[in-house]
Amino acid sequence: MNKYEKGNIIKGNVTGIENYGVFVNIDKEYNGLIHISELSYRFVRSINDFINIGETIYVKVIDIDNKNKQLKLSIKDINYKSGKNKKNIIIETKNGFNPLRNKLKDWIKNKIKEMDNS
Repeated sequence: MNKYEKGNIIKGNVTGIENYGVFVNIDKEYNGLIHISELSYRFVRSINDFINIGETIYVKVIDIDNKNKQLKLSIKDINYKSGKNKKNIIIETKNGFNPLRNKLKDWIKNKIKEMDNS
């Protein structure tokens, strides 16, 4: 039986921060990495805006390498301070960027008209 399973929310201690992610010590055997893309659904300017070395946080297990005792982790779907799931996750609609694309020509035409009148 494996010690951890995908989807588990577990506690860990932040041991390092690099431009690409956060290293987390889980226990005496397992370590993990939160890739920068797993910190937030929004643009991450600085990882230090989220997490600092030495903090104890909650993380969600998204992949497991039992052979090397390494975990791929995420905090973007949970509250990493309390370990609870986030309720207000934005889900992309089926329209995607189409509404923006459809309005782009009008916006350009209006901006050109505005600049000509200046």
